[in-house]
Amino acid sequence: MVEHYVLLSSILFTIGAIGFVVRRNVLVQLMSIELMLNAVNLMLVAQNRMHGDSMNGQMFAFFIIAVAAAEAAVGLAIVLSFYRLRASVDSDEADALKH
Repeated sequence: MVEHYVLLSSILFTIGAIGFVVRRNVLVQLMSIELMLNAVNLMLVAQNRMHGDSMNGQMFAFFIIAVAAAEAAVGLAIVLSFYRLRASVDSDEADALKH
């Protein structure tokens, strides 16, 4: 049963990694990062279910969710300010992040 979660987590992480590398839209890249973080969360919870009586996997997953929320807030703020400057969210145009 845990193998199914590991397989699903691997597939989600791969989709997120490919989305981050292939797409140039910064918003899609942020969503790809979130997908990869959620794949890691799924793996942590599945491994904790397989290996332990402790709640370490769930605690790490909760910590990753908190970091992902902060990353989304900061990332969206950067994307909004970049959009105001360049009127685009294309990551190829983000070669200089100064005025």
